[in-house]
Amino acid sequence: MQISLIILALVVIYFLASIRQINQYELGVKFGLGKFTGLLSPGWRIVFPIFQSYKKVDMRVKAVDVPDQKAITRDNVSVTVNAVIYYKVSSAEKAILEVENYFYAISQYAQTTMRNIVGEVSLDELLAGREKIANHIKEVVDKETDPWGLKVINVELKDVSLHEEMERTIAKQAEAEREKRAVIITSEGELAAAGNMAKAAEILSAVPGALHLRTLQSMNDISSDQSNTVVFTLPLDIIKAFAGFKDAAK
Repeated sequence: MQISLIILALVVIYFLASIRQINQYELGVKFGLGKFTGLLSPGWRIVFPIFQSYKKVDMRVKAVDVPDQKAITRDNVSVTVNAVIYYKVSSAEKAILEVENYFYAISQYAQTTMRNIVGEVSLDELLAGREKIANHIKEVVDKETDPWGLKVINVELKDVSLHEEMERTIAKQAEAEREKRAVIITSEGELAAAGNMAKAAEILSAVPGALHLRTLQSMNDISSDQSNTVVFTLPLDIIKAFAGFKDAAK
């Protein structure tokens, strides 16, 4: 009787030790005598010790911080780039059976891919097309990690750092570009003003006395300020008019 109670107690203990809890965001990969036998869904599940084992796989979206990577762009500029990769496990059995540590594996592969892709573009393309480059990294990493049961959701380039000397050079280049635009805008304004002045001169010269009227208008504007000294120059039209009067008198 006592032996039966001992055996019953051992059976109960063994049964209780066989109960495993799988959380809602997890799946269990179950093995029987070392062979894959199926997946364990969330809840309380029975896994008999010694004969069976299991591994939990987190199915939530994970963020991998890719540390700073030094790379050389296509135009031989040294840069430091870091990024973050968002991915999730799409196949729990592949994530356990096909790769030893999928978290470490995708991090290392992302670092290598990022250095390779940065080396294929110029500095201007890297700074202006960060989203395009991030999408390229995403496509490459997602394709290569698909056999591991992983799905890359997004890749974001967090920062692109340059050496201080290169930053000063880029600042000088930007300043030169701004000065260039300023000179061009100024010259275009002078060209437009010269064209308008030429048209105005053409209109004034076409009408007799128009230049004299414009001169009188300018004198009227100047006379509003008593502190100004006005030097009046007789227009050529007035001199011609006096000459015409003289000829008529003869």
